[in-house]
Amino acid sequence: MTHVLIIDDSPTEVHVFERMLQANDIEVSVAINGEEGIEKAIEMKPDCILMDVVMPGKNGFQATRDLSRNPATSAIPVIIITTKDQETDKIWGMRQGAKDYIVKPADERDLIDRIKKVLAASGPPED
Repeated sequence: MTHVLIIDDSPTEVHVFERMLQANDIEVSVAINGEEGIEKAIEMKPDCILMDVVMPGKNGFQATRDLSRNPATSAIPVIIITTKDQETDKIWGMRQGAKDYIVKPADERDLIDRIKKVLAASGPPED
């Protein structure tokens, strides 16, 4: 079963994403900020990470950069999912190591398709 770590400080957004993912037989874990997300990613080794940008403490761009530079987590694809809809934000997010960038609100089918796409591009999960 695919395992996705959601890193988002909004309980409402987390609930919406959890519902979408679980309806598609995806296991979900949650972290409420960048620091916790990095810790959980190292510990759990999820198949994919959904990363919000605007969070207290370490923001999503910083956390994505840290994850992409850490050998323990660099193979985990990160999809930034945020309200920040400027092209410069998208370019910056991709430069930090994100594999995709979705502007909220996310469409369920599009979200699932993009998760499948980044997982296929990243190859089989490491055990």
